[in-house]
Amino acid sequence: MKNRGGGEQFSRSVISQKWVLFLCLGSFCAGLLFTNRIWFIPEAKGVARTTAFESERLKLVAEGCDPSFSSVKRVPKKIFKEVSNTQNIDMKTTLDKTISSLEMELAAAKAAHESILNGSPVSENDKGSTKRRKYFMVVGVNTAFSSRKRRDSVRAMWMPQGDKRRALEAEKGIVVRFVIGHSATLGGILDRAIEAEDQKHGDIMRLDHVEGYLALSAKTKAYFATAVSLWDAEYYVKVDDDVHVNIATLGETLARHRRKPRVYIGCMKSGPVLSQRGVRYHEPEFWKFGDNGNKYFRHATGQLYAISKDLATYISVNKNVLHKFANEDVSLGAWFIGLDVQHIDDRRLCCGTPPDCEWKAQAGNVCVASFDWSCSGICRSVDRIKEVHRRCGEGEEAVWKAKF
Repeated sequence: MKNRGGGEQFSRSVISQKWVLFLCLGSFCAGLLFTNRIWFIPEAKGVARTTAFESERLKLVAEGCDPSFSSVKRVPKKIFKEVSNTQNIDMKTTLDKTISSLEMELAAAKAAHESILNGSPVSENDKGSTKRRKYFMVVGVNTAFSSRKRRDSVRAMWMPQGDKRRALEAEKGIVVRFVIGHSATLGGILDRAIEAEDQKHGDIMRLDHVEGYLALSAKTKAYFATAVSLWDAEYYVKVDDDVHVNIATLGETLARHRRKPRVYIGCMKSGPVLSQRGVRYHEPEFWKFGDNGNKYFRHATGQLYAISKDLATYISVNKNVLHKFANEDVSLGAWFIGLDVQHIDDRRLCCGTPPDCEWKAQAGNVCVASFDWSCSGICRSVDRIKEVHRRCGEGEEAVWKAKF
C-alpha cells in the first residue's frame, strides 16, 4: 500500500500453524455436534409406536401375505358375500312369514269383532268367553229362501237337531249350519221367514250377502270369511242342501289329512269352458282361459268340498281382491291355483245315489256324499233323500263312535 508520502508500508498478521489446526478441528467438531443431534419427542400415554419393521409386518397381515399364517386356509371374499346374502334372505323370509301370519290373525279377529257388532250368530260355546274354543270342522249347508222343504228333509235325515246338535258341537267339535244371506229388500218377508225358522231350530248362519244364483262365488267368499270369524276350526266344509252326507265318514276322511298344510279336498275335475251364451254354466270370461275348446284348471266339484283353516283364513284376508268367475267351484279353484296347496282327489265325496253308494257301503267303503251328476244333486231330493239315507246312511250312532 502506498501512503500519502508516496512510500510503501506492508502490514501482516502472523498466525501460527498450531492455532490454525486447532480452529479447524474445533469447527469440525461443532458441525458434527449440530448435524447429528437426536431430538426426542415425548410418547403419548397408552399409544404404542411401531417401528418400520412392525409397520411393514402389519401391512402384510392385512393383505393376507404374512408368512406366519401360510398354514391357514383363507375364505374367498365371494363366499363371505354369499353367506351374507343368504342370511339376509333367510331373515327377510322369516320376517315375511311372521307378518303374513299376524295379518291373517288380525283379519280373523277383526272379522269376528265385526260379526258380533252386526248381530251375526255366535256359537253357544263362544258366548261369554274371551278364549275361542277349538273345533274340528264347520259344515256349511248352502241353501236359498225357496228351499225350506230341502232344509227340513236334511234336518230329518243326516243333520242332528236340538240337544243332539249341541252335543255334536260340545263332544265332537263339529258345527253344522245352513248358510244363507239376505234378500234384496233387507228385512222383508223372506228375511223374516228365515229369522222365524232360525228361532225354531237355531241352525242357520246369516251372511252379509244378497242372495242370487249369479252371486254364488260372492256367497262362497262370505261363508268362509264369516265361518272363520265365528269358529276356530281345523276344516271348513261347504255342501249343497240337496246332497246326502255321512258326517262321521266325512270327519274320518278329513282327519287323515290334518297334519298336512293348506289342504283342498274334493272330487277334482276339469270341465270345458263354455263360451256359448244361454247354456248352463256359461262362462262370460271364457277368453281368459285361452282358445275355444279349452278346459278349466283342476278344481273340486261344488256339491261338497273342504279346505283347511289356513286356506279359509286366506280367503277371509283377501276377500276384497279375489276375482269371482261365474261358477263358484271354478272361483274357489282359481283362488288357490297360484298357492302352494295340496289338491286331494277323493271320489267318496261324490258317490252316486243307490245302487252306487249302496254297493260301496256293503263293500265296507262308505261314501261321504251321494248325489246325481245329472241334477248336480239328488234329483227330487225332498222326495228321495229318505231312500238314499236308508240305503247308504252310515247309521245314527256312527258319529258318536267315531274318533277324530
